[in-house]
Amino acid sequence: MEIVQPIKEKQKIEAMKKVLRASALRNELLFVLGINTGLRISDLLGLRIQDVWTSKNEPAERIELKEKKTSKVRHVALNSKSRLLIRQYIEKERHQPAPDEPLFLSQKGGPISRQHAYDILNTAARLIGITDRIGTHSLRKTFGYFAYQQGTDLAMIQKLLNHSSQAETLRYIGITQEQMDDVVMRLEL
Repeated sequence: MEIVQPIKEKQKIEAMKKVLRASALRNELLFVLGINTGLRISDLLGLRIQDVWTSKNEPAERIELKEKKTSKVRHVALNSKSRLLIRQYIEKERHQPAPDEPLFLSQKGGPISRQHAYDILNTAARLIGITDRIGTHSLRKTFGYFAYQQGTDLAMIQKLLNHSSQAETLRYIGITQEQMDDVVMRLEL
């Protein structure tokens, strides 16, 4: 398996959103949910309409799911950007879907495949000039990277990503020794 990187520049994230939206709201939603929840691609692709859309015809405030990898039940809040995009997607592209339909519907009727999700993300990344290895796991890594950059406690990120150590989390989100050295060099107490 290839090691992929997080997307570490906000302008690249915004460019990805624009390219993905141009192809389909579904593709932008896949990206936005991935980078805002830290869910694994298998869990994202397993989402159903009923997981994100309430009986009151509005986006849910949180997702409850059983993780495929760990079998643990997880509750994940949805931020306002995610909820707005869910609303747009349901109203503009899905037009009253059945609650048990896959959220990320393929043209064949089932959920899009992991390979298709990879192709969607990789194509968009190349179009905007990202040369790092990008894959479906980049979404989860991007979530962790920006949570860390915004000052979220490393222990909390470790828990959110379900890692066994903080060192594993730092490696996972692409924090380099050079970045850690820079913190020490700037301290000057």
